Amino acid sequence: MASTHRAPIEEHPDLVELRARHDRAAATPRAQMVEALALLAGLYLAASPWIAGFNDSVTLAVTNLICGIAYMLMLGGLGNSYERTHSMAWAAAAIGIWTCVAPWVVTGDVAQTRSITSNLIVGVIATLLALAAASGARDRDARRDPGAQPYRSMPGNH
Repeated sequence: MASTHRAPIEEHPDLVELRARHDRAAATPRAQMVEALALLAGLYLAASPWIAGFNDSVTLAVTNLICGIAYMLMLGGLGNSYERTHSMAWAAAAIGIWTCVAPWVVTGDVAQTRSITSNLIVGVIATLLALAAASGARDRDARRDPGAQPYRSMPGNH
């Protein structure tokens, strides 16, 4: 009975190329700018009740604190592990959308001009940054080789 030696899945050529593509995408100035701005947006979102002065609305303050921290964690590691956080960018976009509607949805009387204005501005910015992070790798590959064939995982797929 002959045994065949197989290389570990981590050494598969498709995975190596995919990791290299993600590394190239994360090293671009655009990706680094998106990551830095996302960290700032998440930090502001977490601290916004105290910065904008609506910390007396406890439910919205806690919501913004949790969402800000989650947003920073989702997009903060973009440069270090782009292949993992790229898919989390879509969840970060959902947090941005939630931030826009939170003043009207959370329990209590929180619909103040300061809270609405702050949440709308940071929510729109957070959503746009998350969408930019989600589209980063695809845009970079399209610019690099506009005539490239779509990725095929199975040999013989045409």
